[in-house]
Amino acid sequence: MPVRRDPVGPGQESVWDYPRPPSALVTPRHVVLEVAGQVLGDTPRAIRVCETSHPPTYYVPREDLADGLLERASGGSWCEWKGQATYWDVVVGDRRVPAAGWSYEQPTPGFEHLAGAVAFYPGRVDRVTVDGEVVRPQPGNFYGGWITDDVVGPFKGAPGTLGW
Repeated sequence: MPVRRDPVGPGQESVWDYPRPPSALVTPRHVVLEVAGQVLGDTPRAIRVCETSHPPTYYVPREDLADGLLERASGGSWCEWKGQATYWDVVVGDRRVPAAGWSYEQPTPGFEHLAGAVAFYPGRVDRVTVDGEVVRPQPGNFYGGWITDDVVGPFKGAPGTLGW
């Protein structure tokens, strides 16, 4: 059964128009992440990854992340396009946020520019903004897409969307 696309309004884009394999392009949009009252990351040069049926994910260059707040987490996962993912805990004082982010330390060909950048699950950190707009997390607990008012779905991740 085909997916019924949400209507696209002025200034919006549909995730159903995103490519597969995904695109990964540097964006000048201003991305800020916060945990426990601390700025975890602040960048005008994130890498925006767009893949069919998913809201965009933003990877923050490591140089634009606060020093000393990331610790390598156990486990990992595999992306058919980007390769082996490494997970990161965020640690601020006594607070630890397990597997709050991930990176591709040795990404596959075509995604080399993701090396040295970390993406974060917006539902696992306290606040994420893109150009000042608070981001909403992608449904489900596996994918890390960032929903803003300029993207429409429906989005993969909610119950019943596994086969999309």
